[in-house]
Amino acid sequence: MSEMKAKLVWKENMVMESEIRGIKVIMDSKDEGENKGQAPKELVLSGLCGCTAMDVIAILKKMRSLPESFYIEAEATQTEEHPRVFNKIHLKYIAKGVDREKFEKAVKLSQEKYCGVSEMLRKTAEITYEIIIE
Repeated sequence: MSEMKAKLVWKENMVMESEIRGIKVIMDSKDEGENKGQAPKELVLSGLCGCTAMDVIAILKKMRSLPESFYIEAEATQTEEHPRVFNKIHLKYIAKGVDREKFEKAVKLSQEKYCGVSEMLRKTAEITYEIIIE
């Protein structure tokens, strides 16, 4: 079993500093804060993008088919009632200079087999995606 430990320190107002493995991230409330960092749910959405992107790159690396460029755009909607959770997430995988078939396979493997963040979020949200080759 893999264990993860985090420490969070309140800095000021709604600014929080989270630390894992000596790496720090600043969080803030988008509504009541000072815009000094991403809000916690925004970090979850960023984490989803990072998790699936790392899968895709790792898979493409093994296929010897790295893209010239690659990024993900994500949009999420939340429930109206509290606790407000994501109920729909749409991911756009956008790449340039990559074999379409290999890219599609890598994205599919990430979404169906490897991305733990996708699997966690799928418990409350419908996750859809599209692939765009520029």
